[in-house]
Amino acid sequence: MSENQDTLPRVLVTGGAGYIGSHAVLALLDAGYPVSVADNLITGFRWAVPDAARFHEVDVADQERMTQILKDDRIGAIMHFAGSVVVPESVADPLKYYRNNTAASRNLIEAAVDAVVPHFIFSSTAATYGTPDEVPVREDARKQPINPYGTSKLMTEMMLTDTAAAHDLNFCALRYFNVAGADPQGRTGQSTKGATHLIKVASEAAMGKRSHVDVFGTDYDTPDGTGVRDYIHVSDLAEAHVLALGWLRDNPESSLFMNAGYKRGFSVLEVLDAVERVSGKSIDRRMEPRRPGDPAALVSDNGRIIDTLGWTPRHADLDTIVQHALSWEASLKDRQN
Repeated sequence: MSENQDTLPRVLVTGGAGYIGSHAVLALLDAGYPVSVADNLITGFRWAVPDAARFHEVDVADQERMTQILKDDRIGAIMHFAGSVVVPESVADPLKYYRNNTAASRNLIEAAVDAVVPHFIFSSTAATYGTPDEVPVREDARKQPINPYGTSKLMTEMMLTDTAAAHDLNFCALRYFNVAGADPQGRTGQSTKGATHLIKVASEAAMGKRSHVDVFGTDYDTPDGTGVRDYIHVSDLAEAHVLALGWLRDNPESSLFMNAGYKRGFSVLEVLDAVERVSGKSIDRRMEPRRPGDPAALVSDNGRIIDTLGWTPRHADLDTIVQHALSWEASLKDRQN
């Protein structure tokens, strides 16, 4: 790939020391892109950024510094992952989410315009759909978020749409479903303490780091009464970002909204069964009331991303996702000890 280093644009990855961002950094480097990372290290980890990437410890809301970094590093594309991602927390502290997600993204977008960065890939979410009228949900479904997290992301999508219409910038907003797993080579994974993602939480329980797993809501209109989600392997998601960047470079006058999922849903109890099956450990399950802001089922229609990008997931198997998550959890336990 070294012969392409001079022709591929340098990509700035915001939140590149975090969970999904660090996987995107690896995918970009593996594809031959030069990479810069911007992260304030509040929830990210410096060790998660490879030596091959240029690192800036900075808050992406700092528009002046971000503009300077974009110019100094001659950034040709931005992948924006930085932000807050916990749905119940967004309900309890909405202003944090409008600050960290919406307001910070607005500043970053203006920095991109000032530095004449032509391509922008945004880490959006299926939470923009709220409780969808139909499942699987398509990209043209109504956007009706039921929590501030989803609203904060939808507002950023709207800002990107308006900015792309007024400036030389095209973008792709990837609406993630439930991201899980870890790098198959064990280079990075979900490391945040107190994480709320189910597979992460269940993996911690299987490793003895938690005493039990809370099951929030057992009375949903789903086959077993628990919430159903579309779980996507984080490395497949990272690869989708690299493909989306290639598409934006080939189609500078167009922008994209695309779901990132597998078009297959699993309930909370099915996920816990999978973790028990793969780990060989029993998990104590405690049934709790529903959490505010959680829809009954969210499953993607992923036809657009497959047809548009030629995306072919390599890890679209729940047991594989769980195995990679468990392997990372074991290595993280050794690291923390």
